[in-house]
Amino acid sequence: MQAKDAQGVLIAGAGPCGMVAAAALASQGIPVTVFEAQSELPIDLRASTFHPPTLDLLDRFPGVTADLIRQGLIARTWQYRDRIAGPVATWDLGLLSADTNHPYRLQAEQWRLTRIFAERLRTWPQARVLFGHEVTGASQSADEARLNVRTPEGERVFSGAWAIGADGANSAVRRSLGIPFDGITLPELYLTLSTTFDFARHLPELTYVNYVADPEEWLVLLRVSAAWRVLFPTRPGESRDEVLADANVQRRLRAVAASDTPYDVVHKTLYHVHERVAPDYRRGRVLLAGDAAHINNPLGGMGMNGGIHDAFNLAEKLGQVWRGEAGPALLDRYTRQRRKVAIDFVQANALRNREALRETDPALRKQRQDDMRRMAGDPVQARQFLLRSSMIAALREAESVA
Repeated sequence: MQAKDAQGVLIAGAGPCGMVAAAALASQGIPVTVFEAQSELPIDLRASTFHPPTLDLLDRFPGVTADLIRQGLIARTWQYRDRIAGPVATWDLGLLSADTNHPYRLQAEQWRLTRIFAERLRTWPQARVLFGHEVTGASQSADEARLNVRTPEGERVFSGAWAIGADGANSAVRRSLGIPFDGITLPELYLTLSTTFDFARHLPELTYVNYVADPEEWLVLLRVSAAWRVLFPTRPGESRDEVLADANVQRRLRAVAASDTPYDVVHKTLYHVHERVAPDYRRGRVLLAGDAAHINNPLGGMGMNGGIHDAFNLAEKLGQVWRGEAGPALLDRYTRQRRKVAIDFVQANALRNREALRETDPALRKQRQDDMRRMAGDPVQARQFLLRSSMIAALREAESVA
């Protein structure tokens, strides 16, 4: 295995977390190299909701938030619905106008953000993104971090002062360091369908973001620029082939809104859902961020946003260490701050959202919905709820962690 030099900070993964970390470091004059296994940035239909504080953080890069907004849809309100009764509570993010420059959720696919940053990084001499370079492991010495990388020319070892594993839930960086990833895998698979069918013409008062409760089959309805995305849980005993069969897909969609013609399904995917958090986000000169450090179910749209928040937090601290303004121990605060958010805010909220949507007891379901109506109707209570669900409270509380 031949060694090859790379300056500064090495980053495994060119997803939202990795690309934001690269930009945040490069903007401080720190050399960065991003390694991406795929030959180009994928246009995938993964995360698609940007919360207000994420947009505030992205404002640090002139023009980025505005560019993303031009490509997405502004959702000032979002909704909790009952599948039979319809709207239960409509949450108005305008109540956060004093807390954020962006009192709304932005519906835009994550690949739009990674492409914006890829274009910017190409113009910065201190940054490079290497495609077709798959990180297979990490190691380190007292004065350098190393990434093992499978390149088009063969196996290479790249060296830098620090390395960040932002290479997803199956992170090769995390596994090579022997860091556990404890937690649970939910029993049901999640099915996500994207369709050009306009649900807003068939379901009254629909917003761009809708969580729909039902004891038999809850769902989530999200609008992005070119399609509606529908997320369903699967049923026990259903095989992957059954779930993905066109007849089954059409049946599920028609149960949401009747259609005389077949639904135009432009994308479908079926995946396992996990709730896991690493016990430590740092081993010496190697750090974890985003899905490599924590993963959760998608109900609430906090996964990608949490990873971007990781990236800003880590880049700020790495910058201080790089400039000699602080010692490496500052990076342990990154773990304390961001791990607390992952457990106390992201994971806790995602699990609560799942339980509310799938509640089977009629009395408890009615109580939950009555409480939600009252809360949404009281501006003071609604603002407190939105501070948590939009992740503003999480960022504020993290800053108080020493």
